[in-house]
Amino acid sequence: MGLITWTVLFALVGLLGYVATRMAHSSERDSAHDAGMAIIEFGHAFPNEAIRNLHITADGMAVFVRLHDNKAGFMRHLRNHYACHLIEPGTVRVRDLPGGKGFDIEFLDAPFHNGKYTFASAAEAAEVSLWLLGNYLPAGERVLTSNPVPST
Repeated sequence: MGLITWTVLFALVGLLGYVATRMAHSSERDSAHDAGMAIIEFGHAFPNEAIRNLHITADGMAVFVRLHDNKAGFMRHLRNHYACHLIEPGTVRVRDLPGGKGFDIEFLDAPFHNGKYTFASAAEAAEVSLWLLGNYLPAGERVLTSNPVPST
């Protein structure tokens, strides 16, 4: 074989390697956004907790979970599994990020999960921050009371 044939063959093998690598990375990113897998893994870690709702961060690397009794959970995607964490009251500090689509969170009992998390919308970030602060009350569960102020 001539030099040109070897050069073309080498270029094709290099291109094929590049395409295979890109495909592997994109499938890894796609699996990071798998809400079904997140639900299954959280269920394995905390079988007595019922999930009501969840929100995945914009990059798909973290999932925030609202549980049945207004507790919250957190999951961080680590290669081929999720690290699950049940958030206890009073163990988290939340500060909003500029732009409103995320927040900076500090886990007092799990500092390795500390970080900045952004969501697809500001509404998602606000809802999750309310879960974390323990103030979440959906509109359907609000009880409006009309307690007139007594006159003195």
